[in-house]
Amino acid sequence: MAAPLPLVDPVTGAPVHRPRNLDWRRAAALLYGDWGTSKAYVIGMGFFVAQFSSLWIILAVCALTGAVGFIYSIVCRLFPDGGGVYSAARLQSRALASLGALLLLAGFTVTASLSGYFGVIYLGVPQKYAAVVTMAVIAVLGFLNRFGPRHSGSLAAGLAIPAVISVVAVLLMAAPHFTLSHVERPHENFGQLWIHFVGVILALSGVEAIANMTGVMPLNPGSTPDKPVITRTANRALLIVAIEVVVGTTLLAFAMHSLPNDPTTVEALKEHKDDMIKFLADTFGALNFGPAAGSVVGWTVGIIFALLLLSAVNTAIVAVIGLLYLMGQDGEMPPQTARLNAHGVPRWPLIAATALPIIVLIVADTGESLAELYAIGVVGAIAVNLGACSMNRRLPMKVWERGAMGVVFLILAAVEITLAKTKPNALFFALCVIAVGFALRQYSHRLSGLRTLTVPTALADVVTPAAVAEMRRPAIEDARLMVAARGLTPVLRFAMEEAVLRKAVLYCVYIKEVAFLPMGRLATSTGAVIPRKARWQDDPQASAIMQFMLNLAEEREVSLIPVYAVSDNAAETILDLAATCAADYVLLGAPQRQYLTKLLRGNVVTEVAGKLPENISLIIHG
Repeated sequence: MAAPLPLVDPVTGAPVHRPRNLDWRRAAALLYGDWGTSKAYVIGMGFFVAQFSSLWIILAVCALTGAVGFIYSIVCRLFPDGGGVYSAARLQSRALASLGALLLLAGFTVTASLSGYFGVIYLGVPQKYAAVVTMAVIAVLGFLNRFGPRHSGSLAAGLAIPAVISVVAVLLMAAPHFTLSHVERPHENFGQLWIHFVGVILALSGVEAIANMTGVMPLNPGSTPDKPVITRTANRALLIVAIEVVVGTTLLAFAMHSLPNDPTTVEALKEHKDDMIKFLADTFGALNFGPAAGSVVGWTVGIIFALLLLSAVNTAIVAVIGLLYLMGQDGEMPPQTARLNAHGVPRWPLIAATALPIIVLIVADTGESLAELYAIGVVGAIAVNLGACSMNRRLPMKVWERGAMGVVFLILAAVEITLAKTKPNALFFALCVIAVGFALRQYSHRLSGLRTLTVPTALADVVTPAAVAEMRRPAIEDARLMVAARGLTPVLRFAMEEAVLRKAVLYCVYIKEVAFLPMGRLATSTGAVIPRKARWQDDPQASAIMQFMLNLAEEREVSLIPVYAVSDNAAETILDLAATCAADYVLLGAPQRQYLTKLLRGNVVTEVAGKLPENISLIIHG
């Protein structure tokens, strides 16, 4: 079972943490920049497939959206350092993580195409030219991202509030005209309704983004970097955006169904399925304030949502770059994907993030065909994430949380299977992305010499991420070693060899143990004592050991410092001296004491091991 390795400093091996400076307001704005745009095309696509009976389908989509949002609050809690599909699935296997990442890559690619297409439609570009104009927009954004995200910038955060205000304004204008009299009951059987439902699941866009943001969210009060908890920020951002998406989409659908159910209105609604919010703003603005004012309101709302949709294109491009770069660093993509240009942007991921949406627009140049390709990638990625989490018994979840996540996973899996069966173009697109991605993955593994092995669970439990990170930590040169001498024992020879190899300073400690301490001694903070005039030269046994070690250190060119102490507690004295000398390693010989001595005086190794600070390594030589 593979797990993502923690970020460590390549020199010191210490954990590296990204700055946690993304507060809930900015997280919500960034999430809204992707997730919030879904309403711009969900209600129009819903009306296109079911007309005045589409309200029930849109309500079902909103209910599923709310459920997925709630489940992702659990995912965010489980993965406070970033829990997108790649991180979650990698806890199960690298291959599953790559599958989820490639599905997400397909989703991001179509998100760029889809958002760009609807964005230019909202700007008033005719449908027959929309695909070509979108390609040009994507090419320009790709060129700007060549200089880094800070140069291209994301308008999502700045446009979130104007977009929400626009939605509220449209609903306020529509409120006097709200009615359910035009809503029709579903005309089809359950199977056909299910297919319609599957065809308009576009409101899940962007929910993966919140899980990837957790690594830069501030910690909850009282939590620590070693045990991070970010639920306060994540839940606030998720709750606010989910409520706006679900309630806003529902009320806009209600407003759309409040229009007259006549052939002229039906044709007008079908014609404006790609810019439905703009059409509703124009229509209800005209009903309340006259045609001229309605046109102004419609264009204003259209421009705001167009800019929001175009910013989502940029966000998707940046997401594709980041995803391919992450996989390249992890060895799942060729090493070329991890190489940066002069501005610090991955060169080949940038090319792929720009070219893939343009290729999609060449083969799918309508809103319906783009929506068809979109759902299979996003739904598949979310399903892989939730499936991997719900089946991972080592993740701390309550029974009802695991059950709820499993139910949502089954629904999304059914949606994915239906998409694969009823949308052959979407299936072909997803299979192409997966096939090319796994071919590149295999090529990358061959270059790096990686092989996929199946090992027993017991072995996988031993080779943990923490153990791997510790093994990769470089050796400390110019370290400080401290060895406790009780005679010319093998541990002294081992300590001298380590000092030679590590070019370390060696503290040779001799502790004279006494049962009762005489008067006139200096007590240390740990309870150990040192005589006022105690010297190792005055102790025949200590003198013999120290003199021999000094001569040997001179021969080996090792810096040796003799340390002498008198104490009734050897373990406490060793601990005190290790802290005083700032030792990196403490070397002890295996104790060879009789049972009665252990019983009366304790085991020095056991006491030192139990109380030694974690930053000092303990070596027991036997």
